[in-house]
Amino acid sequence: MDSLIDLFIHFLAVEKGLSRNTLESYQRDMVAYTSYLHEQGVTRIEESSRTHIIGYLLSLREKGRATATLSRNMASIRAFYQFLVRDRIMDKDPSIHLETPKIEKRLPKVLTVDEVERLLDSPPVDHPAGLRDKAMLELLYATGIRVSELVNLDKADVNLDMGFVKCMGKGSKERIIPLGSVAVQMVRHYLQAGRPKLVKGTGESALFLNHLGKQITRQGFWKIIKRYAAKANIRTEITPHTLRHSFATHLLENGADLRSVQEMLGHADISTTQIYTHVTRTRIKDIYAKTHPRA
Repeated sequence: MDSLIDLFIHFLAVEKGLSRNTLESYQRDMVAYTSYLHEQGVTRIEESSRTHIIGYLLSLREKGRATATLSRNMASIRAFYQFLVRDRIMDKDPSIHLETPKIEKRLPKVLTVDEVERLLDSPPVDHPAGLRDKAMLELLYATGIRVSELVNLDKADVNLDMGFVKCMGKGSKERIIPLGSVAVQMVRHYLQAGRPKLVKGTGESALFLNHLGKQITRQGFWKIIKRYAAKANIRTEITPHTLRHSFATHLLENGADLRSVQEMLGHADISTTQIYTHVTRTRIKDIYAKTHPRA
């Protein structure tokens, strides 16, 4: 079945134009699913059935996997079978009419403006790595781009004179986002005094580099933001998306229109962006409850 997975991933990459991270997610899901089929004695994908899909999802639930994980796996399995039917490898799609597990929508956690300022002020700027970290955090909060988009930026993607950054989002869709003056200043400082000492003659084109002079990874940035959150004494649970959520919420709180925020975030559907309007309403209610004398 491995060859079928390879064909499926190739199809998603070429025909659908999905990002590398999304392709890796589909591949992990399908490798896990086909491994389960092997354990059940299924050696050919044509022998798999609706019962096997249900059994696999139940096995994930028994392992304590979250509803979101089950839902994502169901989406991967459904896409896989649709591909197999499309290419006439299978006559029927056993995933048809199977319900996707309902995901409980949770409001994204955001930082207050004060917490963001403490976080952004945490990196020391007296050495190259600190300059890089400060520039990364400032750019992330200034633009709301995804962490995967941040680490994949090349030097040529940032125009400091014009004040914008160009990034490639999901589905290979390019978008241009304005940069604030503070972010421009910090990225310029990093390019002048930090990056030249990190690049080490590697000729790497990536904007943000690790200590080996190579493109920094998402995992590397995850460690960076966790470290500075602890240093800034931020008790809110930080994820790589926290500054993206905070960017969107703070814009809306200060009067930005939803369509503009949608465009900057790179959301295909405005309903995805609307989650932040719920966040702002919740925050307003909290502020009211804490500050009104008769709340």
